[in-house]
Amino acid sequence: MAKRYRTGGCRVQLSYGLAQVQKLKLTLTPQLRQSLTVLQLSTVDLVAFLRQQADENPLLIVDADDVAYLGDGEQHAEARVQPEWEEEIDWMAYADDSGDRETAAAWSEAYDPLSTATRDEETLFVVLAEQLRYVSVPEPVRRAALFLAGNLTEAGYLDLSLAEAAAAAGTDVDTMQWALEVLQSLDPPGVGARDLRECLLLQLARRQPRDALAEAIVRDHLEDLAAHRLGRIAAALGVHESEVQRAADRIRALNPKPGLAYASDNVRYIVPDVFVERVSGEYVVVLNDHILPRITINAAYRRLLADSADRDARRYVEERLNAALWLVRSLEQRRLTIYRVTQAIVQRQRDFLDRGVAYLKPLTLRDVAEMTGLHESTVSRATANKYVQTPRGLFAFKYFFGGGVETASGATSAESVKARIRALIDGEDKKKPLSDQKLADLLAQEGIAIARRTVAKYREELGIPPSSRRRRYD
Repeated sequence: MAKRYRTGGCRVQLSYGLAQVQKLKLTLTPQLRQSLTVLQLSTVDLVAFLRQQADENPLLIVDADDVAYLGDGEQHAEARVQPEWEEEIDWMAYADDSGDRETAAAWSEAYDPLSTATRDEETLFVVLAEQLRYVSVPEPVRRAALFLAGNLTEAGYLDLSLAEAAAAAGTDVDTMQWALEVLQSLDPPGVGARDLRECLLLQLARRQPRDALAEAIVRDHLEDLAAHRLGRIAAALGVHESEVQRAADRIRALNPKPGLAYASDNVRYIVPDVFVERVSGEYVVVLNDHILPRITINAAYRRLLADSADRDARRYVEERLNAALWLVRSLEQRRLTIYRVTQAIVQRQRDFLDRGVAYLKPLTLRDVAEMTGLHESTVSRATANKYVQTPRGLFAFKYFFGGGVETASGATSAESVKARIRALIDGEDKKKPLSDQKLADLLAQEGIAIARRTVAKYREELGIPPSSRRRRYD
């Protein structure tokens, strides 16, 4: 039923009905979601993703170079894993073979010595237990010291009281106190301390001759030292400020976390996703594809799709085949997108590659999107979690994006301004360090007009303390 309303002399009729409307709408299908995921992954994460897809899809074969071929020509996806000791023997054999130097060179490039650099690990507990074997103390004290060694933090500190340790180990506090003294006499110096002050004092106590001034500063004025109030320390101890400055330098040379030298975490290396090489005066973009496994389709399932009369089997194989082909297309699209984005960045940041960080230009996702004809979100995904190796070093893609600062010669990037601030601070008179306002004035003389608070912000991002804490009393 339609209703009529009179509004200002006009009649408005409201009614209900069905109508067909044709319009364009983007729907995130599972295939499109997978394509976006593949684009956003770094090269290292992509390797794990591809192996996961190969486990879920029997039509996919990963690492085709390792596929064993059966007698009838069918591909079998079980790859032989060569032991590491065999790899090293083969590599040395190739290297000694003068008749196959090209193969030896290829092996030497593929062989990664960094992968074996941290295999033989020693934990802090193992190091301390080995030293306790040669300490002449009663056996109950040795067992108590081993108990304390097993309860140290990763930094080498003891974060439980002696009473708690004695109760847990089933011994008395006096034995545990003796055990702690034994533990603190071992290497690395400072291990077994219960706070930073005790850790530093243990290290200073090992020095000969004894550093009485440094010990007094750590024992009674550690907070003033952290705040760089050297004048107050000098007045309290009755010495000259230059003596306090030299003692502070000796204290800062100590190790506040002695146990970290034996941390068990493996070293993780950054693998660049893209290489930018300078060739004959031009920059060439090369994608790091050699660490990606090769993807192929299992030929046996292809024949099953052509020969099988089972409708359900054919439908399953068709679905898996379509998923595999879409993954291959997603990989190629990812490769092309990253290449185009990198080319645009190299074109915009040519001065940076030629002359250094001082010539880094401001760049936004919108700028790259306009240069490549891509959407901003696509550029964001293409640069997320990825690194590029350039003649200037290894950088995250996000390093090249940032706001700009207007100068007399045009806009410059925030990173170049930070580099200039660091250079000014490195060259300052340490007895009269430059304040943030003075830094702003010097930058203004160079044509970089920024406010004092912006200088303070950039300085803090660089991890540089304010002028009051940079002053030296030499």
